Amino acid sequence: MIDDSQFEAAFAAANIPGAVGMIVDRDGVRYARALGVADTASGAPMAVDTLAQIASMTKALVSVGAMQLVEQGKLSLDGDIGAVLPELANPQVLEGFGDDGQPLLRPAKRPLTLRHLLTHTSGFGYSFIHPEVLQVYAARGMPSAGTLDTIRMPLMFDPGERWEYGVSTDWVGQAIEAVTGQRLNDYLIANVLGPLGMHATAFRPALPADAAKVHVRTPDGALSPIPLYLGGGEFDGGGGGGTSTAPDYARFVRMLLNGGELDGQRVLRAETVADMGRDHVAPLRAGYMGSAMPELSAPYDTFPDQHTGWGLGFLINPEPGPNGRSPGSMAWAGIFNCYYWVDPVKGVGGVFVSQLSPFGDPGALDCFGALERMAYA
Repeated sequence: MIDDSQFEAAFAAANIPGAVGMIVDRDGVRYARALGVADTASGAPMAVDTLAQIASMTKALVSVGAMQLVEQGKLSLDGDIGAVLPELANPQVLEGFGDDGQPLLRPAKRPLTLRHLLTHTSGFGYSFIHPEVLQVYAARGMPSAGTLDTIRMPLMFDPGERWEYGVSTDWVGQAIEAVTGQRLNDYLIANVLGPLGMHATAFRPALPADAAKVHVRTPDGALSPIPLYLGGGEFDGGGGGGTSTAPDYARFVRMLLNGGELDGQRVLRAETVADMGRDHVAPLRAGYMGSAMPELSAPYDTFPDQHTGWGLGFLINPEPGPNGRSPGSMAWAGIFNCYYWVDPVKGVGGVFVSQLSPFGDPGALDCFGALERMAYA
């Protein structure tokens, strides 16, 4: 039995509505616990398998789908992605803004590649992180939520020259659709989610009534649910539109721990998984996110004291983490305070699911840290 008193204590101190913590190894689930409620309005309890918006944890699923197509020769890591997505041929870089407020653009120095997109070195940004993206939107007219216009923007720098978090993985999803002729949801269910037994995971047109609700703190510290859903638009948002459960995502973590295979189903070659977990952006440092919308996300840096890297879909820590994580582990998060890590050295990983805004909540991070310490105790 794992002593989870520190997880309980962290949750009690965190003032978050509900949370699920899971610890897994290559062979199965070592720990699973749900605490609190999925919806403070109804009082519905959080269950281990409560559906939630995993937001940017969707990116790893889409990255695996893309790497399957690289293995098959249908996508190229280093070829011009414009050959697959004509809209990304001849990309333009933002140089500034004219006196009339319109963006000043120049041609990029090199083509965009799938590797640039998977590593967030493409030049694409995010409106909630980068004020200049908001300025571009303001000049053009704000795009409607859920439309492809939300991912159409000039690059902020030449591909390969910086690491900035952005809509790159949404474009990876579009590339998957272009070469398969399938909707992203259908491709992933057939090739990743179905084979891995992740039957609760999908892009859904609307958030089901029994899913956990996103909450915010009111000025008096109370928790209030809000009707915020990142999915359901005109396209399957590969960067953040997915819904899942902790047990489903834990199966994905176990597949990575097992080098691309789970319960006899192989979705990637072992060498592909190893390559995805290697730092592809050195000497650049990856992982820091600023904020242009503090109500959605505080500035965030998982390991501010490490020169973190980025693989083909994951943050990579080069040094041991403070809670036991081995160097070379893979990790990332979702904007409603969901977090996961995959430690191939020690063969352990974990998933933490909560639904709270803004991102980077100290209480949620304390819970995730307690979960990780339990895994290595």
